[in-house]
Amino acid sequence: MSDLQKSAAPGAWKERTPIAWLHGIWKGFAAESPHEFLVLCVVTGFLLLYGLVPLIGGDQLGLVGADEPRYAQIAREMLAQHNEVCTQLHAEMVPHSLTPKAIDDSFHCLIGGTITPILYGKPWLEKPALYYWRAMSFFREFGVSDWSARLPSSSGAFALFFLIFLHMRRFRPGGHLNAALITASSLAVFAFARGASTDMQLAAPFCIGMLGWYAWYETGKKFWLFDLYFFGAAATLAKGPVAPFLALVIILLFAGLRREWSLLRRTIWWPGILLYIVMVLPWYIAVQWKNPTFYRLFFLEHNLERFATNRYQHHQPFWFYFAVLILGLMPWTILSLRALVDSIDVSIAEWKVRHNPQRYLGHSRAGDAFPEFLVLWALFPIVFFSFSGSKLPGYILPSIPPLTILTADYLHRNRRDGLPNWLVWSHAAVCAILVFVLILAPQHMKYETLVPSAQWLLIAGGSALVIGAAVFLIIRRWGVPQLVNATFIPIVVALVFLLGFHGKDLDLNYSARPLAREIQRLAPNEETLAVYEVRRDLDYGLAFYRNTPTVHYDAEDCPASVPAEEHVLVIPTKDMAELNQCLADRIYKPLFLYDTQGLEVYKVYARQ
Repeated sequence: MSDLQKSAAPGAWKERTPIAWLHGIWKGFAAESPHEFLVLCVVTGFLLLYGLVPLIGGDQLGLVGADEPRYAQIAREMLAQHNEVCTQLHAEMVPHSLTPKAIDDSFHCLIGGTITPILYGKPWLEKPALYYWRAMSFFREFGVSDWSARLPSSSGAFALFFLIFLHMRRFRPGGHLNAALITASSLAVFAFARGASTDMQLAAPFCIGMLGWYAWYETGKKFWLFDLYFFGAAATLAKGPVAPFLALVIILLFAGLRREWSLLRRTIWWPGILLYIVMVLPWYIAVQWKNPTFYRLFFLEHNLERFATNRYQHHQPFWFYFAVLILGLMPWTILSLRALVDSIDVSIAEWKVRHNPQRYLGHSRAGDAFPEFLVLWALFPIVFFSFSGSKLPGYILPSIPPLTILTADYLHRNRRDGLPNWLVWSHAAVCAILVFVLILAPQHMKYETLVPSAQWLLIAGGSALVIGAAVFLIIRRWGVPQLVNATFIPIVVALVFLLGFHGKDLDLNYSARPLAREIQRLAPNEETLAVYEVRRDLDYGLAFYRNTPTVHYDAEDCPASVPAEEHVLVIPTKDMAELNQCLADRIYKPLFLYDTQGLEVYKVYARQ
């Protein structure tokens, strides 16, 4: 049969559809790496979901901090507004027919409630909408809950691990599985992958886009630039202009050090630019159109002013991010720093060779540029944000994956020669310290003492010695290829111990969920909840779990700010002396003591 006949044969068009093309890639991938893919899914799935979703260890920990309940509440209110718009139009996002009215109704249903983020019925314009959109979709599928509010970060993190695995398997085979597993198990990535926040919404697509750009640099195939523009647009919708700024400077530094200035011109790919514009501009234009203050609030205050000043009271010393880096890489800190130093040495040596006129005769590119690219990618966000007036740990999350990739590559290159004894000992010691600290953490939460009992010190110390010795002996006996497997022993032990056995303690000490449940049990008919000088995380948490904003007693004008109707009051135990002043003309009675967070709860009767 001729080629023309084959192309005209029934089913030929079906074989060439994008779905068939993706199916072919998937079959090839699964056939080549079924064992590795299974390990990737099982291990990362366990790390991401254990103790998070009800079916895998239970949702042990409620929303913590101020950001998690606030962002989850915004997504809930946007979804409610979206459903209300669709109900009013009697439409769904997919039109029932192709009539102009049905299409127009479906379009307004689609965008209804998705443009302006709202909190307690008012616009909240601090962050773009990507997290809220994704949380809305998970709320629609699984209902509104704390664990479904965290699925946007978990799913985004898994996409990052999967793309690291595929990229390394394609361009640096051998350490690809370890690169994904080390990334997934580093403390910073693990923590933010299980949080209802925008940090992973930025870090995951940003890192995927940077890997795509380097794939284009190595192959010259424009297809890979799609990753840079598509995922760069997603990162811009997650946190704003910081994503394209970081990418541009890293690429600029890379091109400058290698004296390949044509990279900047060749990176400009008009289909990619068009894709970026189509993805990003509609929402930014629409939200500015509906909210004229958006430009000032978001770009000027929450980007430029946040960087330049301490307006939002997140000041930290200059060395703050170096400390965050050391903790965020746990338990891989020693190995990652050693891999970073090794890569810097390699990059400097390559730089010196490139300035030798006799270098690489007959070759257009000098040596392997991947370590140099990863070093620049890892270091620039750390250095840049160290100059910021406001510092939060999540700002340097994009710096963690390049370091974990360097770690996996370093281990792969030394798999035959082995590692020096001091490095193995140091790594085992870090694993032991991690176990020691995490075993004592529940004791600190329960008794709030810096020095726990002698019994628990012995338990923690003995466990740390056993784990550290096991990691060291496994590496010494079976070599570098088993190092990652050995390191997962303390990781799994710590995770199961904390969430499997002490998840309730974490919930009681750091989340507002148990408090909200107890209030609902003892005062089920009270709709108004007031607070006096409580922490921001508790304030937002109570508002999320009760799905209503809290009322605030004003310390400077306390009697006048007390609601006239009957309500429940949450007040820190240390502020009890102020209670009589605030409620001098009111009848009130204690409901219960919430000692784990130093709070007391009262029922305040209506003003007579």
